[in-house]
Amino acid sequence: MPAPKAPMLDASGKRSKDVTLTEDVFGADVRPHLIHETVRAEAAAARSGTQAAKSRGLVAGGRAKPWRQKGTGRARAGTTRAPQWTGGGVAFPPRPRSYRLKVNRKARRSALRGALSALAGRSAIAVIDASSFKEPSTRAAADLVGGWGKELPLVVIVQPDEEVVAKSFRNLDRVLVLEPSEVEVGALVWARSVLATEDALDRVKELAS
Repeated sequence: MPAPKAPMLDASGKRSKDVTLTEDVFGADVRPHLIHETVRAEAAAARSGTQAAKSRGLVAGGRAKPWRQKGTGRARAGTTRAPQWTGGGVAFPPRPRSYRLKVNRKARRSALRGALSALAGRSAIAVIDASSFKEPSTRAAADLVGGWGKELPLVVIVQPDEEVVAKSFRNLDRVLVLEPSEVEVGALVWARSVLATEDALDRVKELAS
């Protein structure tokens, strides 16, 4: 099976040449169960886990017994902070917690390779010629996306020092601009196509290898 290729696009979206992609990363086996496991772990890690409520022991007041135990005809009560009382505590209240799930490093990298391979398999990855962007231009970025003709949503991967390219794409609708260290499997599953500069693509290869 030939190694996958990706077109290199200039600022107008025209193909200047083809870039050969690493087969180990962009031609790997797609394992849906690993991708699902990794996306689930990424979504869980994004949860803040700060929800909380007060139990009867944390609610202010209620120290005195509201009425004597017998002789009133009412149900016995020891505190006004019990859950059945208005203003009382919550029974089994939620507590701050971490929702993080563990995914082994090898499984996470395999899922990343699988997501990249799925995109490469349908020719949905292209390389941006960063030198063709002399200054930030949302119009040039829109022309590139339109000239390429692939589906949105789109993930654009750039290096931290490639601010001109990042500023050009970040205002486009349904376009997510990420640095290589920020690329997650969930973002690649969400995206219908991916654009990356050469330097950023090399860094993604390193992270997935």
